[in-house]
Amino acid sequence: MAEDTGAEKTEQPTAKKLEDSARKGQIARSKDLGTAFVLISSAAALLIFGKMLATSMLTVGQRLMQLDQKDMFETNSMFNAMGESIRMVAPPLAGIFVLILIAAFVGNCLLGGFNFSWEAAGPKASKMDPLQGLKRMFGLQALVELGKGILKVAVVATVAYLLLKLFFMDIMALSLMSEPNNIESALYILAWLFLGLCSSVSIIALVDAPYQKWNHTRQLKMSLQEVKDEHKNSEGSPEIKARIRRTQMQMSMKRMMQEVPKADVIVTNPTHYAVALKYDQGKFRAPVVLAKGVDEVAMIIRRIGNEHKIPVLESPALARSIYYTTKIDHPIPEQLFAAVAQVLAYVYQLKMYQRGKGNRPRNLSKNLPIPDEMRH
Repeated sequence: MAEDTGAEKTEQPTAKKLEDSARKGQIARSKDLGTAFVLISSAAALLIFGKMLATSMLTVGQRLMQLDQKDMFETNSMFNAMGESIRMVAPPLAGIFVLILIAAFVGNCLLGGFNFSWEAAGPKASKMDPLQGLKRMFGLQALVELGKGILKVAVVATVAYLLLKLFFMDIMALSLMSEPNNIESALYILAWLFLGLCSSVSIIALVDAPYQKWNHTRQLKMSLQEVKDEHKNSEGSPEIKARIRRTQMQMSMKRMMQEVPKADVIVTNPTHYAVALKYDQGKFRAPVVLAKGVDEVAMIIRRIGNEHKIPVLESPALARSIYYTTKIDHPIPEQLFAAVAQVLAYVYQLKMYQRGKGNRPRNLSKNLPIPDEMRH
């Protein structure tokens, strides 16, 4: 056992590990499953198209036997005979080939799915290494393949004996039949014998497919440290993520502070909270929050407001309500319309007074109409 338990391959392969493995062409495959599909489909194709193929071949044979010496030296006659033979034999052969082709594709893609890898198709020097070849010949995988081979021979031999015993009388009866019945019957028996033998291979495939899936997963198992390293590489290290968050916050803070000089009023707590509001009747239906913050950020907002001579009003309840209920660049909720309207009216009267165009406004009410559900 390794001293570092994290080096033990105890963890299931991650999705990225499986994806990288598939890109390299390393996926679970069962040769026996693909072989079983092809053989069983071949037998089924013979059962479906065997009679048509036998009849066609018999007709072709009879037609060719009727050619005389004169026809053999006539180019047209020979080409006509060849064309007729192809037209009669092609349909059943095409049906057989199509079924086998489909079975080959499905059988090999059933475990592991369809996958093509240029990396796996490329040449590798390790495949020509004699030492690696010896390891493959005498390794655990070679012993498993040897056991499967012995099991295949035993199963196929047993099934062949049982099938011959079952169809023995039918085979002996073929000698008593006349053609073309004997040909059709022989092909029929041959197809069923072939199907039985091929079905016996499926017993091996049913054992091999789960084993290949399990063995592929076992080979791709990861140590705990590998899982951590992969997660770190894919998600990024905590230090880098923290640095990115700080940079994003600094950029967001900079943009927010650039908007503060455009505000109409800044509502404060007075020290812990600060909210900068802007109301443009031509653009917005309600006042919009340009900036907000607490503690140090609130202090910076107030400082910028003082530098640009923006009215700074103290209303703790309203400042906290806007801070907790409204995002930056969003309008305030309708429940706060009345309270903010009083603030904006006070600011407007104050500006008119400072310009000498009005009376000094009364102090802003400390009991602004803020609903209980909006208070924080």
